[in-house]
Amino acid sequence: MRKLLIIMLLGVMSQPLFAQNFEISAELRPRFEYRNGYKTLTVDSLDAASFVSQRTRLNLGYGSEKINMYLSIQDVRVWGDVPTLNTADNNGTSIHEAWAELLFMPEFSLKLGRQEISYDDQRIFGAVGWAQQARSHDALLAIYKPNTNNHFELGLALNASSESLFETNYALNNYKSLQYIWYHTQLSPVNLSFLALNNGLAFIKNGQEEVDYNQTFGAYAKLAKSPFNAEASLYFQTGKIADQPVQAYNLSFNGSYTFKNGLKPGLGVEYLSGTDMDAKNSDSNSFNPWYGTNHKFNGWMDYFYVGNHINSVGLVDVYANITYTKNKFSVSVIPHMFSSAATVTNSLNEDMDAYLGTEIDLALTYKWTKNVSFQAGYSQMFATDTMAVLKGGNANATTNWAWAMITIKPSLFKTSFKSNE
Repeated sequence: MRKLLIIMLLGVMSQPLFAQNFEISAELRPRFEYRNGYKTLTVDSLDAASFVSQRTRLNLGYGSEKINMYLSIQDVRVWGDVPTLNTADNNGTSIHEAWAELLFMPEFSLKLGRQEISYDDQRIFGAVGWAQQARSHDALLAIYKPNTNNHFELGLALNASSESLFETNYALNNYKSLQYIWYHTQLSPVNLSFLALNNGLAFIKNGQEEVDYNQTFGAYAKLAKSPFNAEASLYFQTGKIADQPVQAYNLSFNGSYTFKNGLKPGLGVEYLSGTDMDAKNSDSNSFNPWYGTNHKFNGWMDYFYVGNHINSVGLVDVYANITYTKNKFSVSVIPHMFSSAATVTNSLNEDMDAYLGTEIDLALTYKWTKNVSFQAGYSQMFATDTMAVLKGGNANATTNWAWAMITIKPSLFKTSFKSNE
């Protein structure tokens, strides 16, 4: 009997042991905002808004030789948004991410479930981290990395409102189906990426749901050769949206230089094609940066492409970016000069000047510890009458926005152990 126990023990001990990791982390991020013309021009009859929103997250991560898993539960609310017996929170608690990655071999894996999808500069796909609710996708990703210099990802998604026996209409504020392929390669000192996206949007025609597909094709390049940095991208869009043909494009370039004293000046320009307000045909020439972190681009006051300015006159954004970093402190000043890419006409059908206005953004950041940072910012828009035609409101009124935010992201528990899977 003793010999049998020894043999069994040796058999167990001879099995390979695999390293496994488990971590629990959290995030608490309250943000105060003063809105006096955020996203749109002020209206004389309305006062500014002030409030505090908060994002709270609890994250659980697990990793082993064959499986990676991640769960992120988040609660988003405004201070004072207290549910009563008859009303619920406006945002409340939800699952932000819940995915598993199956590591079939060192070069190939499948990642499935609710997950953030973010590529390159986040212009087409981004996590939208600024927004308290952020963005995630219910998707399946096939990931192939044949070597350190090449990376392929194939993404597939199919959305439905609920289980059903027969066809049901899907909410029109999201895609019905989505397929894309993204390829990234490193050609030191240049990183180069290519994206092909097939985007299926549902719409109602003659009382029935139909799906039209539009396509986005493009490339992104980044040169990182200290102390100089440059980025460029070019995207085209075609296909149809709700029976409307689409022909649009987006072109951007920016460059910066980092001095040894921490000063980093830069210049950039972005062109997003638009549709003339007096267009004679039904085609859309308006570029849509579908699922990008659009708050990052075209001014922090979010006048363009943050839930707005879709199927409009496009945009020309010429900007500078001046950043100074010293130890734990950094400050950024970013002036933008905005113009329309297509013709704007007023109520009398008169052509307006293309210049929309100038926005100046200021942000300060202090990283107190590894897990805690303080940020504050101020932005002001100097709008023109052309902006008022697009947005409404008073172009001559003072239009500004201020905010202050604390981000706390501690690691609550972390351990590594070995076991046989």
